[in-house]
Amino acid sequence: MEFTQVVKDRYSCKKFSDRQVEAAHLEAILEAGRLAPTAKNLQEQHIYVVQSAEGLAKIDQATPCRYGAPTCLVVAFDKNNVFTYPGGKHNSGVEDATIVATHMVLAAYNAGVDSCWLNFFDPDKLAQELSLPENEQILMILDLGYAAEGVRPISNHYNRKPISETVTYL
Repeated sequence: MEFTQVVKDRYSCKKFSDRQVEAAHLEAILEAGRLAPTAKNLQEQHIYVVQSAEGLAKIDQATPCRYGAPTCLVVAFDKNNVFTYPGGKHNSGVEDATIVATHMVLAAYNAGVDSCWLNFFDPDKLAQELSLPENEQILMILDLGYAAEGVRPISNHYNRKPISETVTYL
């Protein structure tokens, strides 16, 4: 699929069928995340693939927003392996994990796999529930699967502000 079409048409799926993501598609999605740029190429991301009934039940306890997705990717990063920017106020952890997640979202849509970016959960509680290492911070959960029959983007999906309202040339 042409990249511009992927960016334009990808939407947050809010109801998934029970069809599992094919292994080849999942590997392509994970590879897109692995190839994402990170500050100083630290690659501090860690992706947890959750497909088991036990793991998905833990996701369901953390958020009502799994929407029946048969696969969830928990995107985390190593807080001890980040680049701290000049001034010491920011580090690369959140932005690098966000770039990784964005690559995976777009790769999923390109492969015909629907997704939904989830932040409606307590990351510390979920990390504890999933027994993640203490040095890792969860950024988000990425639902993956195939839209249930009849599911479409929300009605305002294609409504965008004019670029003149979101970009300023200095």
